Amino acid sequence: MTSHSRLIFGFHSTLAKLRHDAGAVREIYVDSGRHDARLRDLLAHAEFAKVRVLPVPSVRLEAMAPGARHQGVIATVDSTQRHVTLDDVLDTLDEAPFLLVLDGIQDPHNLGACLRVADAVGAHAVIAPRDRAVGLTQTAIKVASGAAETVPYITVTNLARTLRELKERGIWLVGTDAEAKDDLYAAQWPVACAWVLGAEGDGLRRLTRETCDQLVSIPMLGSVASLNVSVATGVCLYEARRRLASQGSAGK
Repeated sequence: MTSHSRLIFGFHSTLAKLRHDAGAVREIYVDSGRHDARLRDLLAHAEFAKVRVLPVPSVRLEAMAPGARHQGVIATVDSTQRHVTLDDVLDTLDEAPFLLVLDGIQDPHNLGACLRVADAVGAHAVIAPRDRAVGLTQTAIKVASGAAETVPYITVTNLARTLRELKERGIWLVGTDAEAKDDLYAAQWPVACAWVLGAEGDGLRRLTRETCDQLVSIPMLGSVASLNVSVATGVCLYEARRRLASQGSAGK
């Protein structure tokens, strides 16, 4: 692997890359001992995309990615991708923006899980600060199960400024806060919205919280005080998606 490439692991990530950005896939290493239907499907996609597949012993895969849950599939992909900006995403939408903003997530497993949720609900992009956040590591990419290749992950140098720019575009900022008076299920918000969730344990930073148009809390009916950020993301985004489905294109 050269300095301009990176590894992605597993069937989900590799298939997603082949489907959405096949030109960036340099080669795929597969376990020579596997001959199942799932591998045959991957090989068919690779052949269609004219990507070279190299059957290798499982020990070589382990050596390439020690400790990784690669499922017998490792792909080398070009890391010199075109930088996607927020304007790139917003200027090409033909529907109301539906965004996720993560304020300083530190755990790559949580980031990967949040990306997976964002993909599942059809969010248009995930936005995060470039500093004081984990970044798109190989662990995050693996946990995302292909979502890191399908959902634009946009890092910004100044999150508060980016949030203000979203507001200028008419996008409503809904932040989550355990102390918020508005209950998630009773609150109302416009169709064009960005959900803003904070770091594990610390929640939203003060300036981020103050920039939000609205704060909501997730009802906690048991003994625990809060949810993992990726679980909270799932709860909020699926509630937002449910409402979008029920009200069509109607606004607030």
